[in-house]
Amino acid sequence: MLGAIFGFVALVLALLGLVAVTIVRIIKGPRGKAADKALQEETRMMQDLHQGLTRMEERIEALETILLEQDRKDQQ
Repeated sequence: MLGAIFGFVALVLALLGLVAVTIVRIIKGPRGKAADKALQEETRMMQDLHQGLTRMEERIEALETILLEQDRKDQQ
């Protein structure tokens, strides 16, 4: 009788552990080569977007400088 109770408790604990592992996997998302490749592609796209925006910011600053210099020349 005591062995059956311990067996039942062990089974319940195993099921709770399985549920916990499943919840963690759902939260973390899919894993595997396809997921890793998708993550790498997303990372590359974000880096490209950041670089493009940085270049655009530099161009805008250069244009602002040109416009300010022209404005100063016009005022003199």
